[in-house]
Amino acid sequence: MSNQIQTLIQVELEDRNRLTALFRLIIVLPVAIYFSAFAISSFSTYTWGYSLGGLIVLPTFLALVFRGIYPSYALSFNHALISLETRVNAYVLLLTDDYPSIEENDIVKITLPEVGNGSQLSRVKPLFKWFLAIPLYVMAIIYLIYGLFLTLFAWFSILFSGKYPVWCADAMVGILAFFNRVYGYAFILVTDEYPSFSL
Repeated sequence: MSNQIQTLIQVELEDRNRLTALFRLIIVLPVAIYFSAFAISSFSTYTWGYSLGGLIVLPTFLALVFRGIYPSYALSFNHALISLETRVNAYVLLLTDDYPSIEENDIVKITLPEVGNGSQLSRVKPLFKWFLAIPLYVMAIIYLIYGLFLTLFAWFSILFSGKYPVWCADAMVGILAFFNRVYGYAFILVTDEYPSFSL
């Protein structure tokens, strides 16, 4: 088993709902507001730097570096938030017509590597993982642009044929998986294994 975050999305390829695809950005607003509430609370004056987009980053970093442990509450919260983000992204990017649940579901599965208490993770690497991840950030920008073009193509395909192209779905799931691997390495620090650039 890989020591990276695993992302599994059951993509709907046939008989897509054209009406919800047409108005997807409007329909997703309630759950997007709910998800963004986690990020908004992290930018108040008292907790600035406490988290990144709602993820618990700084306390995890400090616990790993100074104590050599990974707090179980931070792991559970970060896992739940990345899962929610992936469900929302899968819906916005037209991979599924099922409205994103705020609870776990069978359509999107995120599996974190075995962390245990964090004793097998390096206490030194968290100090410079953010720097080592710079090439990953550059690749993320390229994948983001590529993903926008793929989503636009898939949107027209769904509107005119009711189908999501298989090759497009494979690439979009790969892009979401790439972003999750980067989160796991550089931000929530669940692995010391450098993420693959491949989709």
